[in-house]
Amino acid sequence: MPDISIIVPIYNSEKYLTKCLDSLINQTKKELEFILINDGSKDNSEKIIKKYQDNRIKYYKKRNQGIGKTRNFGITKATGKYIMFLDSDDYLALDACEKAYNKAIEEHLDLVVFDFYRVEKDKLKEVIIPHFNNSSLIKNNNLLLDINLGPCNKLYERELITKNNITFLDNMKYEDMTFVIETINNSKKIGKLDEFLYYYVIHSQSETTVRDNRIFDIITIVHMIRGYFDKKNLDEVVKKLSVRILTNYTIQQRDQKDKKVGLKFIDCSFEYLETFVPDYKNNKYYPNRGIIRRTIEKSKFLTKLYCKLYWILYRK
Repeated sequence: MPDISIIVPIYNSEKYLTKCLDSLINQTKKELEFILINDGSKDNSEKIIKKYQDNRIKYYKKRNQGIGKTRNFGITKATGKYIMFLDSDDYLALDACEKAYNKAIEEHLDLVVFDFYRVEKDKLKEVIIPHFNNSSLIKNNNLLLDINLGPCNKLYERELITKNNITFLDNMKYEDMTFVIETINNSKKIGKLDEFLYYYVIHSQSETTVRDNRIFDIITIVHMIRGYFDKKNLDEVVKKLSVRILTNYTIQQRDQKDKKVGLKFIDCSFEYLETFVPDYKNNKYYPNRGIIRRTIEKSKFLTKLYCKLYWILYRK
């Protein structure tokens, strides 16, 4: 049995795929399996994959079903003690698996979290997850806020996922948030590795940069998260998380392709906060923001004005 199964959903990634796969094949740790899932790519991704002759590769090709279903499929094929996720336009530090695995084994961890780089136009920006001693959500509620809700800069014990029936949502954007939330909540012991082991590549077609009418899914996701933690004595932390997520996405409507969609989303987000977090303007999220930022972010009118000015100045 391999120590780690690395699940890689692949969709039209020919421009980035070689660097991604090279970072797997050349890991310093060798007891690995690479689960490569071609999710209906129409470019040369398959040709690139087939150039690699490595018996650790398990290659699957299927019709396009989206990243949620593809990751879930990968989990069913994984045989390693631990699981990692790697997006096909990203790549790993060559010692990522070795360091994360050693941390997990030596300290008996269900989940290991590590820092990562955002790579944009070949420039690296450090993303540091606040350090915490080995803990769990019950002992440290702030883990819900401190650990980022993306799945890729983490090592998961496979049984943590399978025994708790944790899956990615199907056919929704931001499908990974609930997955990470559930793994954090179900982990008995979570550890932080203070090293940059993942390279998260930002480009024009990244899910991070594309804003379209699927943006409304984030409100559904927030509501699901709130329901998941209902009656678990985490009310203040969940309120702060709700405010932070929706505030970030309302401001990001400056990048929305359809301006009408962006304005409607801002309306819906503030309506949601007014309904479910009626005291949101006094939330503890805001004091850590600069005075200008928090003044804009608390106000639907100013958020819309900010986006409109951005469209005039930068999207002529």
